[in-house]
Amino acid sequence: MNESFAGKIAVVTGASRGIGRATAEALIAAGATVVLASRDADSLDDLASSFGHRAESVPTDVTRSAEVDELVRGTVERHGRIDLLVHAAGAGMLKPVLDITEPEFDSLVELNLKGAFLVLQRTARAMSEHGGGTIVTFPGVLGRAPMAAASAYAATKYGLVGLVKSMAIDLKRANVRFSLMFLGGVNTTFWDSESITVKVQREKMLDAASAAKAVLFAASQATPGICGEIVIQPENHQLL
Repeated sequence: MNESFAGKIAVVTGASRGIGRATAEALIAAGATVVLASRDADSLDDLASSFGHRAESVPTDVTRSAEVDELVRGTVERHGRIDLLVHAAGAGMLKPVLDITEPEFDSLVELNLKGAFLVLQRTARAMSEHGGGTIVTFPGVLGRAPMAAASAYAATKYGLVGLVKSMAIDLKRANVRFSLMFLGGVNTTFWDSESITVKVQREKMLDAASAAKAVLFAASQATPGICGEIVIQPENHQLL
């Protein structure tokens, strides 16, 4: 078994499904201790049990500052530090701009942008106080390129890119490093949402395990090197 992350303490948000779950599984296999965070408490507990003694479940709504504070504070109290944050929590919406309601837009911004700010800020503060660490986020391909029906979702993902790049400048002397994952077309439960009104060729997308491999590659780069951005897209998937 590859144990390249042996002894490392990782926090994974959005860990109950999709890229978050696949990344948590890969980190466990690579020897890390993983703190799993998600709003889905039941799935999270089942997942932690299946992963064994190096996995912990901490039900967390990333839009609630008190819950994020407890996630970070508790992890540092139990383990002394956080070496890696994989922030995979988020929601999707692909629908024509004229059909998007104000509550839908507000909900997306709260989870994808405010939630990211809360988790990244609190974790980066803890990392800066304990020698540094690595933070991986997922703006996806729609964080760098526009697409029809993606106005609200892309707005949150472009915002995430701005947040991360600015934080990287603020924290460059604190040894807190950031990696942006521009992954396009990953076949996860993202595409099951009623907020996704476009049809795509899911069978031609990347799978979550491939995304997880990219995360571990980015997170394993030794200092002073840093893998600031990774772009991976399916060879030929398209909208229908």
